[in-house]
Amino acid sequence: MTPMTNWGITVRMVFSLVTAFLICLAFVPWLIQHFADRDVGQAIRREGVKAHRSKAGIPTMGGLAIILGVAASTFVWTKQSTLVNIALVSLLFLGFLGFIDDYLKVSKKNSRGLPPRGKLFGQILFSSLLGIYLLNGGDSSYGKIYVPILQPAFDINFAYVGFVIIVIVGCSNAVNLTDGLDGLAAGVVGVVTLCYAGIAYVAGHALGANHLNIPPVPGAGELAIFCAAIVGACIGFLWFNSHPASIFMGDTGSLALGGAIGTVSVLIHQEVLLVIIGGIFVIEAVSVIIQVTSFKLRRKRVFLMSPIHHHFELAGWPESKVVIRFWIITIMFALTGLSLLGLNAVVNG
Repeated sequence: MTPMTNWGITVRMVFSLVTAFLICLAFVPWLIQHFADRDVGQAIRREGVKAHRSKAGIPTMGGLAIILGVAASTFVWTKQSTLVNIALVSLLFLGFLGFIDDYLKVSKKNSRGLPPRGKLFGQILFSSLLGIYLLNGGDSSYGKIYVPILQPAFDINFAYVGFVIIVIVGCSNAVNLTDGLDGLAAGVVGVVTLCYAGIAYVAGHALGANHLNIPPVPGAGELAIFCAAIVGACIGFLWFNSHPASIFMGDTGSLALGGAIGTVSVLIHQEVLLVIIGGIFVIEAVSVIIQVTSFKLRRKRVFLMSPIHHHFELAGWPESKVVIRFWIITIMFALTGLSLLGLNAVVNG
């Protein structure tokens, strides 16, 4: 890849981010009005935080604007790429799955939506097909797990499909769990995806990948443009989703964004790093697992409420303070994850 081509990717990343941002900025107000006119609002769980009951009726399914912004911007600014097509299919398919869930919630005026088994089946279906495709149709680098600092890669052969399922299903559901406070998920996703935009940019450049001693992925630069579109869409959505929120992304947005992040991490062989960069997602998911397990085995709760952001709310933290502190923690996780790539270059360079 020539320097000029790489410069072209940099410019297109910026344009992609700005385009997605502007699309969300323009489309979200229409969605808010459209859903408000049709009484399409958020259903609040009775067992949830009491302070959130005032949010009942606020328009949801704002993830449609995020998906539109990302898809349109990606179509305009990326070149034909199998990697981008896979990432877009992930975004659209899981977004559609989330849309069905949201639609059932608002049409039936309850917070249950699509049965968990239905969502899980759809997530597993997509991720298993992707794992099989990469294992059989991708290059020889797929089928291995790359761990920063540790060399060489771990060849797991057919277990790779299960690994892909865990990454994508886990990330999609973890982002869904994180989406519980105004602006929380959009802000955290924006930071995490910005990191992966940078990693994809480097992975797509043979010299850069060699310098950091990470697996080179031809064409990953186009994925960086896709990631930049997600960042821009999240920023645009935050304009309306920041506290007090005028609209929620719903499962339409959270399942799509989580699935897209997980898919990108798989495509550029940085799944393990996602555990660190996306540390907040891990903490949110683990808090639910701990809470449910403790209650089933001991009939006692570890947290005041899970996911853990609700625990801090009930402990007396204002919602905006919880959100901003979780953003700060995400930035620290992101810097730690990126520093491991630098350390990897020093140790194995």
